[in-house]
Amino acid sequence: MLTTLKNAFKIKEIRVKLLYTLMMLVIIRLGCELPVPGVNRTYFAQWYASQLGDSGILNAFTGGSFMNMSVFALNITPYITSSIIMQLLTIAIPKLEEMQKDGEEGRKKIASITRYVTVGLALIESTAMSIGFGRSGLLQQYNALNVITVIACLTAGSAILMWFGERITENGVGNGISIVLTINIISRIPADMKSLYEQFVKDKSVGVGALSALIIIAIILGMVVLVIVLNDGIRKIPVQYAKKMQGRKMYGGQSTHIPLRINTAGVIPIIFASSIMEFPRVIIQLFSVNLNEFWTEFMKYINSTFWCNTANIKYSIGLLAYIVMVIFFAYFYTSITFNPLEVADNMKKNGGFIPGIRPGKPTSDYLTRILNYIIFIGACGLTIVGVLPYVFNGLFGASVSFGGTSLIIIVSVILETIKQIESQMLVRNYKGFLNE
Repeated sequence: MLTTLKNAFKIKEIRVKLLYTLMMLVIIRLGCELPVPGVNRTYFAQWYASQLGDSGILNAFTGGSFMNMSVFALNITPYITSSIIMQLLTIAIPKLEEMQKDGEEGRKKIASITRYVTVGLALIESTAMSIGFGRSGLLQQYNALNVITVIACLTAGSAILMWFGERITENGVGNGISIVLTINIISRIPADMKSLYEQFVKDKSVGVGALSALIIIAIILGMVVLVIVLNDGIRKIPVQYAKKMQGRKMYGGQSTHIPLRINTAGVIPIIFASSIMEFPRVIIQLFSVNLNEFWTEFMKYINSTFWCNTANIKYSIGLLAYIVMVIFFAYFYTSITFNPLEVADNMKKNGGFIPGIRPGKPTSDYLTRILNYIIFIGACGLTIVGVLPYVFNGLFGASVSFGGTSLIIIVSVILETIKQIESQMLVRNYKGFLNE
């Protein structure tokens, strides 16, 4: 990776893209520290820490700006939500499905719709926060002017970050939105490392401190390796294309394969499951200042800080629900993004077949059977990565923001960005060869 970056800086065109990306990320991180006018940041930080804990997914995805109520408090979470919504609607609405199949022009239309949905979601979220939390102390003075100011700042901040991400995609190294999300998560790692050091290493004897540090490093490295395996692991389904006579020449007959990723759904299942577990807590607190005994007890079941705690093991039922949702969404999301029947029909139309499998429905059934097996393996791997941080948090109190979701995003985005840089360098070398 370091060699790739070193070689990339030797090429002026790629060096400019890297520096442009770096400049945009610096601006984004500065914006994450700008406070929203009229907001009581102390109140919101205390409320968030007491209700969701420092390890909340929103705190990780926004780089701490949500808990600090900065201008970029909503960050790109509305864009992520709108992108997922559009992916689901593309399957349900034929018009959107036609747009997606309409090539570059169709994808531009869908991207434009996604932007409008993003702004709409940001407006709804900022309005709910300004009014709901404003009544209980978020605003220094709860009046119409302050409410409108907060709504405008949060909505504009989310829209600007979306624009920054698109500019990085066009003028930088690509993967703009993913890079913005990754830098937010990475920005929390130093604070998390400091917390782990103070909790398990500082003020301990040399032997105990060194052993604790080695265990922490081993766990983190082990999770990173598992994420890399999940990200790069594929099952290759061999495909053979029959030869065709066109004029006096024979065409086709080549062998290829269908790559089925082990982690076919990516990080989406964990994002869905985590969001569903956090959403009720936010809504309940938003509309209920004084909670009765039932809701107080219910929130402990869905709060990850109470999971795997040996003193109150009953709250781990929430963890079981979380695991079930991760596995369910792994199957659900894959089912709407990969259609074995469509793949089998396309193969049949082009004269392709899987050796030993008849074209048509038998091919579709074979792909479905293999896919279900692969999804289960990927879902189990995702579950391990997603659950381990909660286990260590419950058993040892190791509360950090970079959980399984964060690690998957960081590793995936870094690997994908490196691949894009390498491909750009390869294209640059081809151009240089042709010019010579």
